[in-house]
Amino acid sequence: MTQKRKFTVDKTDKDTLKKWYQLMTLGRQLDEKAPNYLKQALGWSYHAPYAGHDGIQLAIGQVFNRDSDFLFPYYRDMLTAISAGLTAEEIILNGLSKADDAASGGRHMSNHFAKPEWNIQNVSSATGNHTLHAVGTARGIKKYHAKGIAISSQGESSTSEGYVFEAINGASNEKLPVMFVFQDNQFGISVPQRDQSANRRAAENYRGIKNLKIFYCDGKNVFDSMNTIFEAREHIEKVGEPVIVHANCVRIHSHSNSDRHELYRDDNERHCVQMSDPLHRFRIQLMHSGKFTEDELNQLDAEAKKIISAAHKKVIKAADPDPKSIFDFVLPEAYVSTKYPDGISDGKSGTKLKFIQALNETLKAEFRLNPDTYIWGQDVANKDKGGIFNVTKGMQQEFGRNRVFNAPIAEDFIMGTANGMSRFNKKIRIVVEGAEFADYFWPAMEQLVETSHDYWRSNGAFAPNVTIRLASGGYIGGGLYHSQTIEGALTTLPGLRIVYPSYADDAAGLLRTSMRSEGPTVFLEPKALYNDPVAETMVPDDFEVPFGKARIRREGSDLTIVTYGNTTHMAVEVGNRISQEMGKEIEVVDIRSLVPLDHEGILQSVKKTSRVLVVHEDKVFAGFGGELAAIIADEAFEYLDAPVKRVGSTFTPVGFNRILEKAILPNAEKIYDAAKELLQF
Repeated sequence: MTQKRKFTVDKTDKDTLKKWYQLMTLGRQLDEKAPNYLKQALGWSYHAPYAGHDGIQLAIGQVFNRDSDFLFPYYRDMLTAISAGLTAEEIILNGLSKADDAASGGRHMSNHFAKPEWNIQNVSSATGNHTLHAVGTARGIKKYHAKGIAISSQGESSTSEGYVFEAINGASNEKLPVMFVFQDNQFGISVPQRDQSANRRAAENYRGIKNLKIFYCDGKNVFDSMNTIFEAREHIEKVGEPVIVHANCVRIHSHSNSDRHELYRDDNERHCVQMSDPLHRFRIQLMHSGKFTEDELNQLDAEAKKIISAAHKKVIKAADPDPKSIFDFVLPEAYVSTKYPDGISDGKSGTKLKFIQALNETLKAEFRLNPDTYIWGQDVANKDKGGIFNVTKGMQQEFGRNRVFNAPIAEDFIMGTANGMSRFNKKIRIVVEGAEFADYFWPAMEQLVETSHDYWRSNGAFAPNVTIRLASGGYIGGGLYHSQTIEGALTTLPGLRIVYPSYADDAAGLLRTSMRSEGPTVFLEPKALYNDPVAETMVPDDFEVPFGKARIRREGSDLTIVTYGNTTHMAVEVGNRISQEMGKEIEVVDIRSLVPLDHEGILQSVKKTSRVLVVHEDKVFAGFGGELAAIIADEAFEYLDAPVKRVGSTFTPVGFNRILEKAILPNAEKIYDAAKELLQF
């Protein structure tokens, strides 16, 4: 093992020391200039000064290899970004949120530095959540036997987040090449460290985790930081396990330009941290070593000032984002089927399959087609079991543990590492069983939100290619956490495709399209239909269903029922009953795809029948049907001969006792009564 203190002021050559000082003075001058842009109303409305973190940030940037590594900086990592290669112009473009900002084109908050072409990742403002992405990327590095490491940088307070523990626990369990850097300045905005944890040093909270080595360094000291960071990297490469680098820093200024640290730090404390200024100390070291004169360093300061001045003049003239571009990069283009452009089979070709068989066979077919496809989740790969409902049965036996494996019971980890691994290579496709039941998916919502706006936030540079499978809905006597539906909440998030098939053929076709498309898709599976004969259909081997195409499951001219999921079959049943009893024909429109939605298909049916009943399993109040009803009222009001009516669940949780469940959930009788009322209006 290389000994620490490899770098010292005496042993390091002058050119290297000069480069380091140039980076540090450039960064510091930009750090101090940033607030002036806000004062002049030019931008940089969010700025988190890094002064006091100079040593560790310089070291992170110097250890980073843009050809093989992945860097996940946080919002205080200005010098890290500069040390990794970003120019003054790129820093100011980001600060002023210009169209040519490499990180996001002005879409993301200032002080969130990135350069995707160099694998410097665009990260969230949700502090520390990128630790999971770094772990996922490191998983990709390991699985593809690639060189390089993933580096996650963050403040110490973010380590109090549960998903940071999930990331470190998962990385150590899988022995992944990831470096977690904690930049510890003892404050989380105004919250002192003592209010964060019992251990004074955040890294000690992770002491005892196997396959994890913890390094400590003085993050204010350039040489100690360099030695520690490079030793930590060497340990990852030689031993093959993750590391934590805990760097002791100081925060010289306020948390950000919206914070006033004089409200919670007295004069003496603020004076002391000023005296610990890493740049000032490094400057003194260079002069005392005899390698630099004060005039030489002053000259380097002046050169940095000129660089910043030139960059400023250029950026001030740079274009702002075009307001017309807001709809760009919400979602990537989906896979387009040429054989089944409308997603309708002839009903005769293929094999008759149950809903669950269609999912299983499609997963296997796509795994055979694309060797860069992976699946993980809770309980998905344990001997002969394949998930709580056996949807993935037989997959690990055929495709091996490298591609089909279990995840910890940690939904955020499942989602976050899927996001991260998809960053390693665009050709990778990931399917996750996001939770054993959709009701249990809520802990992963933070990562789902992150995933939903990655493509838009990065200005089209990155889209997580992930299909999130969730067993949804009731009619199984499951009660709380086993019988709820969640699509009403999910459809409020732009940047997600959300599908909800009702029949085996649509399940196969939509899953195939999801797995072949770029971008994230939430695939909701009505688990009550997994083995129900009513959902069985003939399924062609290559069947594909496009997003945003509804399907008429029953033709009619007197009333349209717009529905999806479990209630589709009830609607068909009601249509057949009313036809026999009243001679009226009900058209059942199975929307299949909630986002994107087939507006045209729905409106065509409404124009034909002039009466609409919206039916779904979710609650009527604030359920997705409210959006469907609003669209119809807004765009087809002139064609309506009756009010738009809705049938769904009561505004209560779904109860466990079957008597309670029946009272809460919609059923054929409730749909029949509503349809009859509309027909008689």
